[in-house]
Amino acid sequence: MQNIPSVDLRDFLSDDPKRKQKFVNEIGSAFENIGFVALKGHFLDDELVNELYGEIRKFFSLPLETKHQYEIPGIGGQRGYVSFGKEHAKGKKEGDLKEFWHFGQYVDNDSKYANEYPDNVEVKELPRFNVVGKDAYQKLEKTGVYVLRALALHLGLDENYFDQYAKDGNSILRPIHYPPITSEPENAIRAAAHGDINLITLLMGAQGKGLQVQNHNGDWIDAIAAEDELVINVGDMLSRHTNNKLKSTIHQVVNPPRELWGTSRYSIPFFMHPVSDMKLDCLANCIDDENPKKFTDITAGEFLYERLVELGLIKN
Repeated sequence: MQNIPSVDLRDFLSDDPKRKQKFVNEIGSAFENIGFVALKGHFLDDELVNELYGEIRKFFSLPLETKHQYEIPGIGGQRGYVSFGKEHAKGKKEGDLKEFWHFGQYVDNDSKYANEYPDNVEVKELPRFNVVGKDAYQKLEKTGVYVLRALALHLGLDENYFDQYAKDGNSILRPIHYPPITSEPENAIRAAAHGDINLITLLMGAQGKGLQVQNHNGDWIDAIAAEDELVINVGDMLSRHTNNKLKSTIHQVVNPPRELWGTSRYSIPFFMHPVSDMKLDCLANCIDDENPKKFTDITAGEFLYERLVELGLIKN
């Protein structure tokens, strides 16, 4: 990784207190200064990654009328298929040049959140699609829990502080297809500049140019990960909760050079959300005279609803 720090989760998982603290220090510093890291040592293996990419390529290659059968009205795009150009960045009217799918949380029937979340959508044409998607979802969620534990220690909280909010959280796995560009886009790019809504995002598929991160000087830098790395960034919910101590960084996916317009791009972010009743009130130990409280109190569910309206996925 050239421009954002690389960390190894195996340091945190080791029995060596010095290695564990090294990881806490490195990820904490990165999230305070740029809001992005590249992470090695996660729980995804190559076989699962390759099969997941194979399944999502097969899905996005299905006829449009088939894909539209899986676009579920009335749920703000939270499960199933979301068609090309439907989502736009906050404050933009041009739709992003992408189509995507959503896998959501898998809760037990006795969970208090069982009736809150829409059911996941089964793709009948692809018998392995949902099996592989669920496996990847749960491996990424497990990775995210450990990242949040490290951040809790960095913030001076109990290591397991975020566990209660991450369990049964309203997290989303989003395989994205950026199709070939067939004509000159008018003011639209593959994903316009935005911050993520959630606590943290774990991104697969940042191995080629396209993803750019804005540093604190306003410069755009390429974020290109190694084959075995996930890119992880701070979302707006965690930024609010920490009174902007951990920074949600603006990022975008730019269009490729014209000679590569005929190629597709795939990426797979896992948006790690807490349960909807988590209070995002600024943590007391992130407020002082130099850093007065910057955000009003709000729950995760209320904040998510506001943002889905702003993104055009829910019509208010």
